[in-house]
Amino acid sequence: MKLVIIDYGAGNIKSIQFAFNRLGYDAVLSKDPDEIKAADKVIFPGVGEASSAMKMLKESGLDILIPNLKQPVLGICLGMQLMCLHTEEGNTDGLGIFQTKVKRFSQDVKVPQMGWNVIKELKSDLFKDIKENEYMYLVHSYYAEHCDETIAATDYEINYASALQHENFYGTQFHPEKSGNEGAKILQNFIEL
Repeated sequence: MKLVIIDYGAGNIKSIQFAFNRLGYDAVLSKDPDEIKAADKVIFPGVGEASSAMKMLKESGLDILIPNLKQPVLGICLGMQLMCLHTEEGNTDGLGIFQTKVKRFSQDVKVPQMGWNVIKELKSDLFKDIKENEYMYLVHSYYAEHCDETIAATDYEINYASALQHENFYGTQFHPEKSGNEGAKILQNFIEL
């Protein structure tokens, strides 16, 4: 199993790497297009600000490579948001994989949403053996609007898409690598897709 975490300068990459190590898999960090294309599974992480992250993807040509990958790809947090059409953060166009837009939570709630919240309305093999209303760990100020590709929902001020899937592309707004045993189970499910 060749597992590659895309290393483009935006991501809490070490915690994802350690999470896969705990499951018994060696995840390689790489920005090399050939190595990414040759992987069995690809993780697209992201922590930070959308417009600067998108700029780094464009500078390395990864903005062209990622949408054309054929193996299962998992975008986490900002990684998922960058796979959408557009985000209000820095008024940034994304990779256009998921047909939805990313909006900012209003001033009426504490931003970022930070901590544990439940995921529900689960629809995907990504959530095999995960119960409805399981708690996952989130840190974000922006959210993806619901669309046909929503595979999990969460409530925070509004009900939004906390996971998305389009063909071989998956995205989670929450951090499975920081979500205890249930998060580890989601990563294992991703490996087994």
